[in-house]
Amino acid sequence: MIVVDTDILIEALRGRSPAAARITSGIERGALATTAVTAFELRSGVRPGEQRDAIEALLAGFAILPLDDHAAQNAAECRRQLEAKGQTIDMADYLIAGGCLSRGASLPQPFRANPQPRARPALKAPAL
Repeated sequence: MIVVDTDILIEALRGRSPAAARITSGIERGALATTAVTAFELRSGVRPGEQRDAIEALLAGFAILPLDDHAAQNAAECRRQLEAKGQTIDMADYLIAGGCLSRGASLPQPFRANPQPRARPALKAPAL
């Protein structure tokens, strides 16, 4: 299972390639998931109307990984490890990483829209 985060889902919603094509293909294969954190980020940043409908339609094609206690424990461990090295990431990214780790899922760098990939401790990026 490959977990897709907010950056790439926004690119897909905007119809930008290769994000839109990869998302469509991944949904058709049933290979993609996202996290409750990402669903929150998308829903909280949406304008009413058509955008909301588009987000709900997109999210309907994904398994949504919950933010449960196991995910929170993994997120906390990621934070401790990074901070011990003098590095930090956004709180949401710790939670996304924790959710991925708790489900044995990967968040691949090639799926990210951001050209400067954020640290994803202990996550292994699969080939796409």
